[in-house]
Amino acid sequence: MADPLEGLVAIVTGGASGIGAAIARRLIADGARVAVLDLNPDGAPWADLGVHTDVSSDESVVAAVEQVVQGLGGIDIVVNNAGIGAQGDIAANADDEWHRVFDINVVGIARVTRAALPYLRSSPAAAICNTSSIAATAGLPQRALYSATKGAVLSLTMAMAADHLREGIRVNAVNPGTADTPWVQRLLESSADPEGERLALAARQPHGRLVSADEVADAVAYLVSPRAGSTTGVALAVDGGMQALRLRPAPAQ
Repeated sequence: MADPLEGLVAIVTGGASGIGAAIARRLIADGARVAVLDLNPDGAPWADLGVHTDVSSDESVVAAVEQVVQGLGGIDIVVNNAGIGAQGDIAANADDEWHRVFDINVVGIARVTRAALPYLRSSPAAAICNTSSIAATAGLPQRALYSATKGAVLSLTMAMAADHLREGIRVNAVNPGTADTPWVQRLLESSADPEGERLALAARQPHGRLVSADEVADAVAYLVSPRAGSTTGVALAVDGGMQALRLRPAPAQ
């Protein structure tokens, strides 16, 4: 199969920039027709369909999914990638911010999947991939709220995989390490020492650099492909070994 996703329709939330854009482009390269659901879909003119979507609004999500079905004929793949960041320890964010970030990062996945579920059930190659994070499996400083949401995404993925396996729907997650994305770049630019902070983020990943968005996209492309037909309930780490490896310090030069 030169094009493993030929004939399949995928939706990618948050697909107009960063990791989401890399995922959407990779799925197109693999033969899928891709709808980008994003607050700014104009950022993805290369997609087969761009739909303005607010994943914190059920009305917006339902309308977007219906537009995809009408425009592209169905839904076979859902990539729940839309999300926002948060900084600080447990005391850094007020209740309203906790509710807002959970509403987008976690409940947003439920809204999109719920709306797409009837169409996934009729697909011969249904697959869902949720974007979790290294923050779900490793304690990172000053990321309490963000980590809590990504831990919830990881647990939700396992529950979804169990619920829908016998309906022919595979559900997996990808757990990126710190990736070289516009969001991370903005965080670096807001720090007192951007270059020093970049070096520190790169050094904490055992392979010594930031993860590329394309590397995450390659992992997602595998997880949603029919080639991964026996892979479900998996959280695939793309983190340079940060989750599992404990290397000795590099020898001094």
